[in-house]
Amino acid sequence: MILSVITVAAGRSTHLRRQLDGLARSTRVPDEHIVVAMGDPEVAEVVAAAGSSARVVEIEADSGKLPVAAARNLGARTASPGLLVFLDVDCIPAPDLIERYAEAADRHPAALLNGPVTYLPEPGADGYDLERLGDSIDPHPARPFPPDGDIVLNDAHELFWSLSFAVRKLVWRRIGGFCTVYRGYGGEDTDFGQKAASAGVPMAWVGGAHAFHQYHPVSSPPVEHLDDILVNAALFHRRWGWWPMRGWLDEFERMGLVEYDAAEERWIQVATPRP
Repeated sequence: MILSVITVAAGRSTHLRRQLDGLARSTRVPDEHIVVAMGDPEVAEVVAAAGSSARVVEIEADSGKLPVAAARNLGARTASPGLLVFLDVDCIPAPDLIERYAEAADRHPAALLNGPVTYLPEPGADGYDLERLGDSIDPHPARPFPPDGDIVLNDAHELFWSLSFAVRKLVWRRIGGFCTVYRGYGGEDTDFGQKAASAGVPMAWVGGAHAFHQYHPVSSPPVEHLDDILVNAALFHRRWGWWPMRGWLDEFERMGLVEYDAAEERWIQVATPRP
């Protein structure tokens, strides 16, 4: 079975270099690595400078809203039939991540495979010590975390996120890829999980398939993405009948930035935030 890693990238050159370094340390080297550059010519330069055999494909992007869903779909179309392993450009794979996903795909070929992700602190001047990332394992507590070698199957599709996952290409086609109507920040991951649920594809949580999310500044809640979140949340609600990103929406409401209009069944931005 051909195993392809797919990464979409724009403006994260340092993170991409570290990911390439991590993949080079894999106990099973992927058969191909597809890097989709979203309007960023520097991506190809980074890949070349790293001496990587990754194939770079381009997708147009404006400076405001990156076409992340379309870029992932392009990566999947470009990849060979077999197992697709999606890694966010911010993620460094553990040496055995690829091997763990391959084993899980053999055991559960019809599942959507999800590995645990640890958020790393800001690195020092010398960057991250890739040899010691395993000492930092502390996966996000909101998602299942099976022991190494174990696989847990369930229907918690609402917990899907695209930082690190794998799926056979046949199953990817069954799901239908990411919905490209979402633009900007938020929503497309949860939508993909619901598409998988509708297609009868179970979630599989793969113990030991660790990825390490590199530090970058974030805000919580992401106020700078408020407009995108409101638009994408409304789109998701029309498609699936419930509100995603509810924690962020509730926090925006607490901050006086949005209000829920029960009569219209929608969240609206407050023109002048409440004091």
